[in-house]
Amino acid sequence: MLVKRLVVVAAVVALAPCSDEVVTVTTASGDDAPPATTSTEAPQTTSAAPVATSGAPSTSGAPTTSTPATTVPPPVPGDLVLAVAVEGLEQPVLAIAAPGDDRMFVVDQVGRVVTADGEVVLDISDRVVFEGEQGLLGIAFPADFADSGRFFVNYVAGGPVTRVSEFVSGDSGSERVLLEIDQPAPNHNGGMIAFGPDGHLWIGMGDGGGADDQFGNGQDPAVLLGGMLRIDASTEPHAIPADNPGLDGWAPEKWSIGLRNPWRFTFDGEELWIADVGQNAWEEINVVDAGSGYGSNFGWPLLEGTNCFAEDPCDASGTVLPIAEYSHDEGCSITGGFVYRGSAIPGLDGHYFYGDFCGGWIRSLVREGDGVAITEWFPPGSVNGHTGFGVDAAGELYVTTTEGTVLRIELG
Repeated sequence: MLVKRLVVVAAVVALAPCSDEVVTVTTASGDDAPPATTSTEAPQTTSAAPVATSGAPSTSGAPTTSTPATTVPPPVPGDLVLAVAVEGLEQPVLAIAAPGDDRMFVVDQVGRVVTADGEVVLDISDRVVFEGEQGLLGIAFPADFADSGRFFVNYVAGGPVTRVSEFVSGDSGSERVLLEIDQPAPNHNGGMIAFGPDGHLWIGMGDGGGADDQFGNGQDPAVLLGGMLRIDASTEPHAIPADNPGLDGWAPEKWSIGLRNPWRFTFDGEELWIADVGQNAWEEINVVDAGSGYGSNFGWPLLEGTNCFAEDPCDASGTVLPIAEYSHDEGCSITGGFVYRGSAIPGLDGHYFYGDFCGGWIRSLVREGDGVAITEWFPPGSVNGHTGFGVDAAGELYVTTTEGTVLRIELG
């Protein structure tokens, strides 16, 4: 329920170190005002927001189809605001709708799933390790949720161990464990799970933590770390889809390799969008076809973004390059979102929204010819503690924050 509105005023703050130019976003000075305040009055718009330029790095193995042109003029920076939709949570990290259900479900990292109206759908805080990057991290709803009440979660338990389990709504004692993966460190645990267009459950796994892929998992197809997993969740404990890669030396569940920490990914039709958190210098966005991209190598730790990491020069042949990247003078930890398919903001259909936890900004990306066009909707420092995104049954987008709120992106 709408409680109040957050007024965002464009105030550009400087971030840190150096970068090479791949996709640039030019910035205009904003009004001299605090980055964010609250008000019960109608929302104000951002002022003097940045204008995007195109020219992203080329892709290898990524889809080449362009987003269809729209006949509705898109909004311009300054048109969008953030309105408080849910508050009073501890650490929301994801908000998502379920098939056949109008409610929006919020994942609270402490170990609870609640609806926007405050109904507790699941409370497993007694078995979740909530510390740093660990906790209850993801949720996915199968197509039959409205009838069965079944859903799946990804959380970190003692060990630490990543656990993917099935529950029935309202029953914390109904747990059926599908998968357990030992974690060598308390970070880079991934967290996102989602049902793909194929009806299978997809799981994003980080490289096991530490620095420099110290455990060697990023390029190891035999371990369930450092890539995307894909399983059939309909059987106990789980089954392997017949069209998983099945390559020599690959774990049966493994669909791709070369990811450092895919904290958030999403599907848009047959496309799989992965935001992979970088280490020292680059954050990246990858796109592959979910039907034909199996066996993809996204490069880590050979590459960070499109740049050599472990060795320079490096042999990165056969890797899938990101469609966009940005350097750490703009942020330090990408937060992937969703492709907008709602109707309340005409002209943004097909825009992929993402942000940066450190930079405190939100941008959208859309394909434009052979490159991409990027628009910055909320400037640096205006969205503090940005942990994730959300999408409701109507396709409208939300932002989750460490301040315990879920904010709706809407026209001002």
